[in-house]
Amino acid sequence: MALLIFGFLAVTAMLVAYALEERSHWFVFVFAVASAAASAYGFLIESWPFASIEAIWSLVALRRWWVRRAVTQGA
Repeated sequence: MALLIFGFLAVTAMLVAYALEERSHWFVFVFAVASAAASAYGFLIESWPFASIEAIWSLVALRRWWVRRAVTQGA
């Protein structure tokens, strides 16, 4: 049951962060972390395709956060 709740919270955090991405680059970072958590959930339930795609999403989101953070800071 705890694993199911973990997966639910990870995907819910992804949804909320995605909806709020335009407000701050930190929501992009939260999306990346939540995607990593969803990937971990996928590996734990042995859903390799889901886990792999979520891991890629996490890396893509981290890159987007890095770029948006640099733009926001004026670098």
